[in-house]
Amino acid sequence: MVIKVYIASSSGSVAVKKHQQAVVGFLEANRINFQEVDITMLEEQRLWMYRNIPKEKKPEKGNPLPPQIFNEARYCGDYEDFFQSKENNTVFAFLGLSSPPNLTVRFRVLDQAAVPSPGYPYMCITSCIASPPFL
Repeated sequence: MVIKVYIASSSGSVAVKKHQQAVVGFLEANRINFQEVDITMLEEQRLWMYRNIPKEKKPEKGNPLPPQIFNEARYCGDYEDFFQSKENNTVFAFLGLSSPPNLTVRFRVLDQAAVPSPGYPYMCITSCIASPPFL
């Protein structure tokens, strides 16, 4: 499953640009595999996007504004829907993903004195790095 974010690279709207950046930045930061589709460069993709947005999500006048988010051909929502899912901590469900990418946690002991001994089974962790697996 590939998340597709439909954007407009040449939008004159500052709000649209900020919304696009927020969605793309979140996906990148969380290492979620996605594809940007620029509707200003690909007429066919723009028309596909317009046709596949549910009627209840289309404005009364004009066309829906980017970013619009799909999981393959399944419509997820627009920026407002994305923002609401972030606020509710339900982004992965919103995107149709089962769960966040697994985190690999690595510990590094910086002080040999902190290594557990038989009489003291606890280790003092001085550094912890959590990172998603490489995709």
